[in-house]
Amino acid sequence: MSRFAWLPDFRARLQAAGIDAHDVPVPAPTQSLALASADWGPAAAVAAEHGCRWAGMWADADAEHMRLYCVLEYAGDHLLLSGETPLTAPEFTSQTPHYPAADRLERHARDLFGVVFTDHPDARRWTRHRAWPETRHPLHPDASADAPAPGRTPADADYPFVPLQGNGVFEIPVGPVHAGIIEPGHFRFHAAGEPVLRLEERLGYVHKGIEHLAVGRDPAALARLAARVSGDSAVAHAWAACQAMEHAVAARVPPRALALRGLLAERERVANHLGDIGAICNDVGFAFAHLQTARLRERWQRRNRDCFGHRLLMDSMVPGGVARDLGAAQIATLGADHTALRRELTPLFDILDDHPPLEDRLVGTGVLSAEDAKALGCVGYMGKASGQSFDLRRDAPYAPYDELQVTAVAETEGDVAARVRVRMAELLDSLDLMDRLLDTLPGGEIVAELPAAAPGAQGLGLVEGWRGETLAWVRFGDEGHIARYFPRDPSWFAWPALERLIHGNIVPDFPVCNKSVNGSYSGVDL
Repeated sequence: MSRFAWLPDFRARLQAAGIDAHDVPVPAPTQSLALASADWGPAAAVAAEHGCRWAGMWADADAEHMRLYCVLEYAGDHLLLSGETPLTAPEFTSQTPHYPAADRLERHARDLFGVVFTDHPDARRWTRHRAWPETRHPLHPDASADAPAPGRTPADADYPFVPLQGNGVFEIPVGPVHAGIIEPGHFRFHAAGEPVLRLEERLGYVHKGIEHLAVGRDPAALARLAARVSGDSAVAHAWAACQAMEHAVAARVPPRALALRGLLAERERVANHLGDIGAICNDVGFAFAHLQTARLRERWQRRNRDCFGHRLLMDSMVPGGVARDLGAAQIATLGADHTALRRELTPLFDILDDHPPLEDRLVGTGVLSAEDAKALGCVGYMGKASGQSFDLRRDAPYAPYDELQVTAVAETEGDVAARVRVRMAELLDSLDLMDRLLDTLPGGEIVAELPAAAPGAQGLGLVEGWRGETLAWVRFGDEGHIARYFPRDPSWFAWPALERLIHGNIVPDFPVCNKSVNGSYSGVDL
């Protein structure tokens, strides 16, 4: 199917539903339609019926208007919907009744911008907790930038978790502070005996003000900030932000830089999949696999430091290219590393594929159905393990992947074991992709200067990170500085999936279910 060949049919469906949609010029590779605020929810109903995947939403505002943006994906194309209201009456109909994935992002926009969703099914706070008064929305244009600091934020002790009552039903509160050295998040279980009847999450404890910190930055400073949205996805978020800025100004990135970006993204994927595979095994007592993958990951990340300056590849992406080049000796070393890692993974993966005690704990545990994965918009290993095989590198390829063959990885069982198998398959495929990138690495420059950005220029970045599709939207203000930045991590969709897949599992299986999801707290606690 050619790019956006489905769009006329979609527009006809909107028109048949009484929805007037106007074309809005935006930079490639997306197209955009503008809607009335009252049509925001009904348009989502049409999109859901058409089969579009809901891929994210954010708010933006100026002195006079409140705007919402939403991304829909269909057949590898990403359509940007926008809606506008006067700032004095920022009311929109909700998309949550038609896309459950929209729930938390709409609540996030309500908390920080003061957007009113007239028919949203959940009126509870999400991001704000109790750091600001109910009447203050920190990203609303009328919120005073020099307002006095609120002091110590009161504990969010009165958050109204949904009660579940019945004979023998009891609650188990877990977190927000955990036994391990991990980020904070609260999990409220309802159980009858050991089987879990309901799980509800409360996140937002590491809200950092990323969206506010972005305002006024130059492109290089925004790339540095983006790399810190979620530390394990430094490449994915920085690349998405750079790509958004480059689309906004129609920049041409050198081919060598694009190939090196692909190499960096695959190195990030390998490191994290190694860590997750071992951690999942360790959570069910199979420490042998954890020890082996930890050893391999440490060696891999030390090579990151040697070749690219940072174990987690922080600040390796810059607007217009990459920060470091590779010499011939480094290229040979990386190629040898790929061969060595394959050699060590082959017997290890054979053990994981056929180890009955491990299978007993992973097979059939934490099943996310294909229906739930689709409804929640799950991407990456979460979606692929439940029959949703979408991968930007293959289905909406961008350079350098448009000249590579990315293997279609998909499982149907949707359990912890399937999520491990997806990680193993992606890891091996990444080694093949990196070999091809090194073998065909173009010559030339590794960075190009960005053209000057006109005030109001905007761009959308989409990158297949190791967790899946990672999105960034950027709008420039005056003098080439950033006026608005929004990063959408795949974890916005993975966390609600954890609430679904734990149903019917026993409480002691929660750690391995949680680790198999491995959602980023930081990635959603913006």
